[in-house]
Amino acid sequence: MTDLTPEQALERAQAAAEVAREAADAAQGYADSLAVAATVATGGGVDPTVFRIAIFVLAIFVGYYVVWAVTPALHTPLMSVTNAISSVIVVGALLAVGMPAAAAMTDSGAGWGAQVFGFLALVMASVNIFGGFLVTQRMLAMYKKKG
Repeated sequence: MTDLTPEQALERAQAAAEVAREAADAAQGYADSLAVAATVATGGGVDPTVFRIAIFVLAIFVGYYVVWAVTPALHTPLMSVTNAISSVIVVGALLAVGMPAAAAMTDSGAGWGAQVFGFLALVMASVNIFGGFLVTQRMLAMYKKKG
């Protein structure tokens, strides 16, 4: 490893920031072209929000039928995976809730919304984890010998 002078470190950081800025601009361009393509494909008559809501509703139905089709023997491993996913959501929600210092620098009010949605995600994921442990405990109790 070579020791960098502060000037060299600053130059490298600025170069990395410029590359990241160019990548973000390219990603925004791709997203804009996809939005234009979706508008052209639908004739411009359907709002993209309608597509998002339709996908959300379809995900609810698919999730409902998938969960109810799970046999009791597979329920405990499924709950373990669900609890693991919810724990990742809790970490992200904690980051969103603890964001006021960075968000206070902006006047857009985006930090306040992130805190509110982060808190809601934290509460719902915590309920999901707690309920998952309770259901798993009940499922394991079904396999114990009685008497």
